[in-house]
Amino acid sequence: MSAPLIEEGAKKSGVLWVTLPAGQRLAWHVWHSGAIYVVTGGGEQELPGLTEASEVEVTLRSKDNGAELVRFTASVETVDQAASPDVVATLAKERLNAPDAATLPARWAAGSVILRLTPRA
Repeated sequence: MSAPLIEEGAKKSGVLWVTLPAGQRLAWHVWHSGAIYVVTGGGEQELPGLTEASEVEVTLRSKDNGAELVRFTASVETVDQAASPDVVATLAKERLNAPDAATLPARWAAGSVILRLTPRA
């Protein structure tokens, strides 16, 4: 596993595949401060089993041709949204086509979970 390859792949593509108990799921994400962040629930993408997981397998694919770029294990940690306004702002900025862009952080605080996926060495 190459940390620079993971970072480059995560920055270049806004989607990844995460392996959950129900199988692989496509998820939008952002790369921020050395980790991948995803939002689940509360009207956002449903990623069943991710909030309960301590680690997951993540696959990043090439934006150019869809080929697998890198596959790695990541630790999963719930983000305290009130204590991480920079993470919330970064995710909100990258959230495409949100019907409630102006109130997105409030909606997430009320019903969504933000998770940090940190690549393991």
